[in-house]
Amino acid sequence: MSLQMSRNDLNAFMREFFPEVAGDIQVVKVAEASISVEMQVGAGNLRPGGTVSGPTMFTLADVTIYLAILAMIGPQALAVTTNCSIDFMRKPAAGRRLRADGRILKLGQALAVGDVLVFSEGMGAPVARASLTYSIPPQRAAKTE
Repeated sequence: MSLQMSRNDLNAFMREFFPEVAGDIQVVKVAEASISVEMQVGAGNLRPGGTVSGPTMFTLADVTIYLAILAMIGPQALAVTTNCSIDFMRKPAAGRRLRADGRILKLGQALAVGDVLVFSEGMGAPVARASLTYSIPPQRAAKTE
């Protein structure tokens, strides 16, 4: 299966359907079954003590696999997360951009499975790892007149 959406297509999709996060999250690279997404981290993403919050890293991991799936199947706003497991491994640098590298491990008719490594700018080792499963909406049969 080849790419159905480019980096520019995915970023435009985010601006149209998810404007609340589109300003902070950008697709930087997309290829068949893999993607890199960056997220700007601001004061609203920090917990006491100056570390990036878990929900911020979860959001990035979730959006990353969502966009990787859309890149392969085309715009499907109703694809939804059915499972996520995330490990927070290191304290990310406060105020630094996060990068998520995602890959699709299985893309079926109804489910997709992927994993994501989250990196903090300036750090070589990942700060989080996530495994996600998505439900893909059934394709509507073309109406015949």
